[in-house]
Amino acid sequence: MAWTPSSWRQLPAKHIPEDYPDASALAAVEERLQGYPPLVFAGEARKLKARLGEVAAGKAFLLQGGDCAESFKEFHPDNIRDTFRVILQMAVVLTFGAAKPVVKVGRIAGQFGKPRSSPVEVQDGVELPSYRGDNINAMGFSPDERIPDPERLLQAYSQSAATLNLLRAFSQGGYANLANVHRWTLGFVENSPQGERYQALAAQISKALDFMEACGIAPDSVPQLEQVDFYTSHEALLLGYEEALTRVDSTSGDWYDTSAHMLWIGHRTRQLDHAHVNFCKGVHNPLGVKCGPGLEPDELLRLIETLNPEDEPGRLTLIARFGSEGVADGLPALVRAVQESGRTVVWSCDPMHGNTLKTGNGFKTRPVDRILSEVEQFVDIVSTEGAYPGGVHFEMTGQDVTECLGGAREITEADLSSRYHTHCDPRLNGEQALELAFLLAEKLQSVGEVMPQVQRAAG
Repeated sequence: MAWTPSSWRQLPAKHIPEDYPDASALAAVEERLQGYPPLVFAGEARKLKARLGEVAAGKAFLLQGGDCAESFKEFHPDNIRDTFRVILQMAVVLTFGAAKPVVKVGRIAGQFGKPRSSPVEVQDGVELPSYRGDNINAMGFSPDERIPDPERLLQAYSQSAATLNLLRAFSQGGYANLANVHRWTLGFVENSPQGERYQALAAQISKALDFMEACGIAPDSVPQLEQVDFYTSHEALLLGYEEALTRVDSTSGDWYDTSAHMLWIGHRTRQLDHAHVNFCKGVHNPLGVKCGPGLEPDELLRLIETLNPEDEPGRLTLIARFGSEGVADGLPALVRAVQESGRTVVWSCDPMHGNTLKTGNGFKTRPVDRILSEVEQFVDIVSTEGAYPGGVHFEMTGQDVTECLGGAREITEADLSSRYHTHCDPRLNGEQALELAFLLAEKLQSVGEVMPQVQRAAG
């Protein structure tokens, strides 16, 4: 069957709502979106693919992070700024720790919909459809709010466009000045209860910046020091929306999904003969695949062949998400199989989704110690198998929330209720995210001898 942006409609499609009350209204919204301007451009997606090719070769590191699910209610320029700032801070620390440039990709400007483990939710004996993300229905627990509304797709597009506009201004307009970003990081070090642990690394970064300035390498003479490339990503879940924003690139003749620079296929929608894999194989954006419990090596190799048959560097990122207690059992065989196949991929770690639990007081949360443990095990396993542990994929926010347990300030179960704002899954707050960046930097320094081997193997 020849691929088209609508080919997926002939196949089974999981986690796409089928209960829109008016199918013609949904079709009308998707037709309107087809006439809207692209959110990103094919050339930007190609540039990200080239950067990810450097990650696959062990010459760079991927930092992918942002909200679990963006919301209409929390849409505010300050929230966008704060999340962007934390990602920049993490990137500075990881750049120094890994001694590699960091490719910065946000879960932002399109990460609205979420697959749910159950299609229904029960509260006090009342059963309603589950909340699926603000681009589908509303979080409020009432029959009217849980009805899928196609007009929400238009609001999601508008919010994504506004978010991208602000991110481009931040990344190119001087806000990302390296010296400023490091000063923000120093503020974190000074105020953190574990500040002494990070002080040595922060001091080394300061010395490096001072040396560069003494050599005449400063933002006013080297624009790269005050500008960054920042890319967007989200799960390719609502395929009607993705199809509407898929366009032919005028320079190459290839199809690109212009809703984001990078898309990924989720753990629940990676079936080879289903709609999500079919759609993604036809667009030329960089792709990710969540790899978790139940994924066998043979199936992974078939996914790689389907999504990247020409073995294009930077095309495919494999995002491991097993949980701290399952990564040692599930990940080694996958890495070994890919290594033996000789295929080119980026290995990244999502330490969030496999470490979710529910507390006695009913809050869904994630312990920071389990998150850190999975990252550390991931680095050890991938490097032991002779591959490059090339990235991390965090759910985080720049807001001062209390959603994940632990961290330097030791957030407890009793603290969760004070600032628990997520619309879906718990996120690291800015302090916890930066804390993990320092710890990951230390880990990457300790396995630095692996990277030259990977580069030689990649040629």
